[in-house]
Amino acid sequence: MNPTEPLRSEILTWKDVDKLLDILVPKIKAITSFDAMVMITRGGIIPGGLLAEALGIHHVLTAAVNFPATEQAGLMAWPKFLQFPDETLLQRRDVLIIDDVWGSGRTSTSVRARVNASGARSAYTCVFHFNPYRSLFSKAEPDFYGAVTDAYIVYPWEIDRGMRGLEVDSPEPEIN
Repeated sequence: MNPTEPLRSEILTWKDVDKLLDILVPKIKAITSFDAMVMITRGGIIPGGLLAEALGIHHVLTAAVNFPATEQAGLMAWPKFLQFPDETLLQRRDVLIIDDVWGSGRTSTSVRARVNASGARSAYTCVFHFNPYRSLFSKAEPDFYGAVTDAYIVYPWEIDRGMRGLEVDSPEPEIN
């Protein structure tokens, strides 16, 4: 991925999302049955709802994380948890942590660390798309992912929000 080139983007359909679920659900079921899910807001809300239904997870929680942008800290800013489940809701549970995309990896790894610190029996991360080219972690990746990409992904539930700052002269997005 060359930072001087325009960002490639893909617009997904609901059929594409169904394919991602068809990939993820058997992989997740093969590991363990999870008794709790933490959905990372906002990106993980819809994927989390779909996966909770498919996996029969009824104990569904949310976490909201922000990385304050300061020039000094750059990408090394400490996470600020705007919302996080009480640790009693996570203790002695196998927890599946859901987000839409693993870009830098900061959000998923921060939530996993906090879930583990809360006393979870186990904590696994899951995303629809893993972008290893943007990840800040050379030895960490999501435990489960539906696809590897170097593109900016636009999910069907995001279409009405537009391309979120993509350059006007960027190439037309690929529609799967």
